[in-house]
Amino acid sequence: MPRALTAAEREEFLAEPRIAVLSVEAEPGSGRPPLTVPVWYAYYPTNDVFTFFTGTQGRTARKAHLLEQAGRLSLCVQQPEPVYRYVTAECTVTSADREPSFDEVFAITSRYLPKDIAHAMAEAEAEAETATRGGTFVLFTVAPTHWTTFDFTGE
Repeated sequence: MPRALTAAEREEFLAEPRIAVLSVEAEPGSGRPPLTVPVWYAYYPTNDVFTFFTGTQGRTARKAHLLEQAGRLSLCVQQPEPVYRYVTAECTVTSADREPSFDEVFAITSRYLPKDIAHAMAEAEAEAETATRGGTFVLFTVAPTHWTTFDFTGE
């Protein structure tokens, strides 16, 4: 029988390096469905916030504009292999930092990449942002306002 994860189980699940799927409203009047894209993230349970970035390699990301416009989003993190579990968070954008620190970016990249590659990527993004002065690289911080969790282990 499926059950909800406890808060401790949710935190443990989110600490694993899984890919989140972000969904944000499309431009008003565009007739387009919500934009849904994968993102790397870090979750900080003591502050109850997620961070993730967009606009890598100097590219302007549609999701950055949409997130700033909507001010809210949903994130879904799942374990697709048996036994299936997932966490969904409905969130409010609390900040959009166009000059994040190396440490903030590295905290995310190091969850998914070997440390040396994560370090190089975080450095490269900082250098690209400085060179272009475009403000395309954005570190978003979002706060969950509602959680939905399921664990299908049957325990």
